Amino acid sequence: LWSCRKCRNCFLNPSEALRYHYGPVFQEQPVDTIYPEESPEDKIIMSCRAQASPPATYKWRLNKWEIEIQEGSDDHYSLQLGGNLVISNPDKSKHAGNYSCLATNEFGTVISREASVQFGYLDMFSTEEREAVYVKEGQGVVLLCAPPPHFPDDLSFRWMLNEFPIFIPLDKRRFVSQTTGNLYISKVEGSDSGNYSCFVTSSSISKSVFSKFIPLVPLTHTAREPLVYPADIKVKFPDTYALVGQNITLECFALGNPIPQIRWRKVDGALPVHHDISMAGGLLHLFNVQYEDEGVYECEALNSKGKDWHKAHLYVEASPEWVEHISSSERDIGSDYTMSCLASGKPKPHVRFLKNGQMVGRISSFNVIFNTLLNPVKQRLLGAKNGRVVIECKPRAAPRPTFTWSKGTEMLSNSSRIFIWEDGSLEIRNVTKSDEGKYTCFAENDRGRANSTGSFLVTDATKITLAPTNADVSVGENARMQCAASHDSSLDLTFIWSLNGNPVDLDKDREYYQHVMVGAQSMSSSELLIKNTQLKLAGRYTCTAQTPVDNVTASAELVVRGPPGPPGGLLVKDIGPKSVRLVWSQGSDNLSPISRYTIQYREVRTPEEDWKLATTSPPNVEGNAEAATVDGLIPWTEYEFRVTATNTLGTGEHSNPSPKIQTLDAVPVVAPSDVGGGGGMSRELTITWTPVQPQYYYGSNFGYIIAFKPEGGFEWRKVTVADPQARRYVHKDSSILPATKFEVKVKAFNSKGEGPYSLTAVIYSAQDVPSEAPTIVEARTLSATEAVIWWIPVPQQTVEGYQVRYWRKSMENEALAMRISSKDNQTRLDNMKPDSHYVIEVRAFNGAGYGPASQRYEIHTKKAPPSRLPKIISKKMHSSGTTVNIAWEPVRPLANESSVECYKVLYRQDGQNTGTLYTTTKQSIDLPMHKDGDYLVEVRAHSEGGDGAVAQVRISGKLSS
Repeated sequence: LWSCRKCRNCFLNPSEALRYHYGPVFQEQPVDTIYPEESPEDKIIMSCRAQASPPATYKWRLNKWEIEIQEGSDDHYSLQLGGNLVISNPDKSKHAGNYSCLATNEFGTVISREASVQFGYLDMFSTEEREAVYVKEGQGVVLLCAPPPHFPDDLSFRWMLNEFPIFIPLDKRRFVSQTTGNLYISKVEGSDSGNYSCFVTSSSISKSVFSKFIPLVPLTHTAREPLVYPADIKVKFPDTYALVGQNITLECFALGNPIPQIRWRKVDGALPVHHDISMAGGLLHLFNVQYEDEGVYECEALNSKGKDWHKAHLYVEASPEWVEHISSSERDIGSDYTMSCLASGKPKPHVRFLKNGQMVGRISSFNVIFNTLLNPVKQRLLGAKNGRVVIECKPRAAPRPTFTWSKGTEMLSNSSRIFIWEDGSLEIRNVTKSDEGKYTCFAENDRGRANSTGSFLVTDATKITLAPTNADVSVGENARMQCAASHDSSLDLTFIWSLNGNPVDLDKDREYYQHVMVGAQSMSSSELLIKNTQLKLAGRYTCTAQTPVDNVTASAELVVRGPPGPPGGLLVKDIGPKSVRLVWSQGSDNLSPISRYTIQYREVRTPEEDWKLATTSPPNVEGNAEAATVDGLIPWTEYEFRVTATNTLGTGEHSNPSPKIQTLDAVPVVAPSDVGGGGGMSRELTITWTPVQPQYYYGSNFGYIIAFKPEGGFEWRKVTVADPQARRYVHKDSSILPATKFEVKVKAFNSKGEGPYSLTAVIYSAQDVPSEAPTIVEARTLSATEAVIWWIPVPQQTVEGYQVRYWRKSMENEALAMRISSKDNQTRLDNMKPDSHYVIEVRAFNGAGYGPASQRYEIHTKKAPPSRLPKIISKKMHSSGTTVNIAWEPVRPLANESSVECYKVLYRQDGQNTGTLYTTTKQSIDLPMHKDGDYLVEVRAHSEGGDGAVAQVRISGKLSS
């Protein structure tokens, strides 16, 4: 039994096996197996089953070595019925490797594909504590996962926040790499504070583990200007290898503030049709990868501060596939035989042959004999008058037999009308009615003789009586093709329509075709309606009238006229700052002359569907033109173009986009807008503007020139700012007087020159900081955590507000601060520590900064309220049923807690947040009974440090007296 191998095994089709006895043919083969090291199952089963007659026996190999399997022994290996191999109590050191199954009977041996057994595991994370990560708000951060040792590499990653199972949601700001497991936050916010843990899952062994928690501590950014950073790509997809038909995912993510946008492109062409972008651009999914998808892919991260790029190669390969199979065959003894076995793949597959599981070279001959006569002559044969008929006689025999034929009792020999083929078939030409009769084929070799007989009948020939005629239509119109034929009345007639030699599928293409057939005893007709004709439906239509005996054909042409096809060979030439010249070649006019062309353009930075109508020279591009100039373009901008043709029947498809080009640079013509400014720190002049949009840079090295002078002055002072995204400039000069009026203007420049100035604006230099300090009148504590403070305002009109700072004595580095409107002269301080000595100071501020601090005022917060809650000891309803008495044990404060002054009792309906508040110095209280549902009673001790812990009891109205 022969097999042809291409890395895996290929075996004979069971339907091709010999009819009675045959060698093994696999029905089940082993598959790659991953056995979890912690699996509760104590065995591995490798499948192997073959169909064979007589039944096959089985052997197994591990890493090419035969496995000794002894029945009844306590060895790890045993065989199940059918050839399955059972590995009991698997041991990685003994049983990992590549397994193959051999099935054998007296007719031969086949060897299965190799299948691996590997042991999967996922260790626990290290128990060492993870260090806290401190990062300023606005900056980016990466939390490392560092997954533990594992096999295989099919891990998936998520991150928990504070506790299981709270997983962080992913968005344009947060990304988890499924390659490294790391968590990336492009811009940290205060809400990101918490403890993070990397959660790892292995799907192969159904196990998950998670790391020690990593504290993330965002630090408040105290400066007035926000932290901004250019895009910085941190997740970079590597050079990737994929197999044809696979789905793959490429990762790309960047840190930056503002949050960067992620864009994808294929450097050497358009992105594949079957692609998807998810996770706010962080993932590019390619589905059903094909050879043409190979190439360089690029992701671009962009924010207002800058860009970053990353490129890598996608290589597409293919597993071996059979182009030509071997098949079962019979050959004469002593003859030569060539087996053809071809496979495709990338890289090129290595092909080898095996006979009975062993490698072989050239095959010289077979010693196989079959002496049974099969494939008898058909019992009833038909042939058309004046036609041709071949009666097959193909017995199964070796060596090759000799053939003779007879009609009735008359032996036949070759003549002008009758011919006996080498393979035994009998051919009769120009059939007549006299050829009817019984025909017998005789086959003979040195192993024996056999014969087979069939009857031959002659029928009337089929003839076309109405042939289809040529038709000429426009796109969208209907067309009809008619065909009729006469035939032998004893036979069924079928009409088959084809277009350019390809059969018309009336079911699949019912959108375009409708078929009507009318039949009589010996005459039938067929009509093919071609609906809503399209250009692709044009061509030569052939009607075939066919019976079981013969067929005849007739053809006609269908001409379909329609809008032009797309122009080809579009090129861009003579590139200038604001114009280019396009040249193209005319596409198909689809049998209607082209009247004009339309040209469109797209800026590459815009969405792919954002095509716009171009201004051309000449304005109207005639149908015989193959070139035109596009005007009105923006300098130093990347463009692509496309051309569309139009005729009297409509507008055709667009050409393929031209190669991308960039127009030449030019001097800027757009000035910055919204020029203004003012404010800032003392002795500063702050100038602001709205930056020019990138499409108006018109060239490289883009920046701004800022000109300013005191109002009424004669000499403009000029400063250059090289950042194209800059929107402010602060000029510091100790000689600048506060609140001085200045004239300012701004213009753009690039490597080609300077553009026009903006309109002149009038602004004022910064004020001085407040020169006086507020006076604190009083500060006093309200509880263990709160205090209140009053001060005398500063009598200066430039004051915008007040800053109050307070801290525990000797711990000024932990100071808390709050800003208060200039209209207020008091505020409440909170978040203080109980029983602590605090220092307080107040400053006035304005846009220039903070003024001098007030005198420092010191207070001491009260002790904390009692931490113990009152213990409810009874709840009794009065005999009248109108009141209920609640009693509790007195609360004993701890040494560091303030003394109990009274008790607060909140009486509220269940589900409501508000109710009636009572105060008492006793350890009990009478409360009114209500009949409108359940009520809750909340009791807490009150002290100078505030309210203590709460005890709660429910009143249902069903209490006994």
